[in-house]
This record gives sequence, C-alpha cells and structure tokens, in this order.
Amino acid sequence: MTRAVRTPAGVRPALAVALALTLAAGGFAAWGGQGWYAAAHDDSAGYAAERDRALAAGEQAVQNLNTLDHRRVDQGLDLWESSTTGELHAQLVDGRAEFAGQVKAAKTVTTARVLSGAVTELDDRAGRARLLVALRVTVTTPDAKSTEKDSRMLGELTRTDGQWKLSGLGQAPVGGAAAG
Repeated sequence: MTRAVRTPAGVRPALAVALALTLAAGGFAAWGGQGWYAAAHDDSAGYAAERDRALAAGEQAVQNLNTLDHRRVDQGLDLWESSTTGELHAQLVDGRAEFAGQVKAAKTVTTARVLSGAVTELDDRAGRARLLVALRVTVTTPDAKSTEKDSRMLGELTRTDGQWKLSGLGQAPVGGAAAG
C-alpha cells in the first residue's frame, strides 16, 4: 500500500514565489552584467581617457614653455626641450644659446599658471591633438616689479613614444578676430 505524501497547504505557493524571485534575480544579474561589460569595452571611455591625458600633458607643456628663471635658465630650457617635439623642438634647440643669453642679460623671472584648457581636436589614431589654454604669465624684473598678463595659447600636440608633447604653439586670436 502506497501512501501519498501530503504537503502542508501554502508550500506550493511559497515554492512558486521563491522560483519567481530566483528567476527575476538571475535576469537582473544578466542585465547588469551585460551593461557592465558594454561599459568596460566602450570605445568612448578610452577616447575620453586619452583626451584627458592629452589635455594634462598639453597644459603642463604650455605652462613649462611660459616659465623661465634667469638663475636656472639651463634647467628651464631643458624642460622646454623635454616638453616639445618636431619643428617646435628643433627651433628651441637651434635658438637655445642666443635665447639663454637674452634671458640672463634681462635677469627676469617668468612664471605661468594655467587658468583653464580644453582639447579642441583629437585624432587618437594619428596621435595628434589641438588645445586651447588660458594662462596668467607673471614677469618679475630685477628691481622686483611684477607684471601679469593673461593670454590664450593654441597648441598642437603629437604623441611620441606614448607621451603627448607640444609640436606647435602660438597666440590665440583675441576678440572676434579669426585665425587666418
């Protein structure tokens, strides 16, 4: 004689609810995992990170090229050269001796502080970028008088050996003037 096992009332509905919750949790886990995977492998995150690296390097290089102390002119010019590449680097190397003499004779201390900056173009594949930097340059003369000047600089960056370096630098047009 076989006896049927009876389950207490309410166990089957509880089992159904537990199964439904398990399936729902599994669905949410799959959905969240897919979203995480997509975000981790999204090209825009890598592009944004490269833009930020280019901006940081560009701002530092522009600041370097607008800072020079006559008492440590060789150290300053070494920093200029290490911040640049291409034709700009060649110009700095070629004119170094003459420029060092001028700075030593003038006995000035020039310091720059970046106020803001932005990458205006980035070609990550080609390793080229352009940026706009606003900075405040302070020039102190031998008689300890200081003058400040705010300026905007346009820079071109080239990625060399995995590092962004300035390959071009010039004044940005002021007001409504267009670059020509």
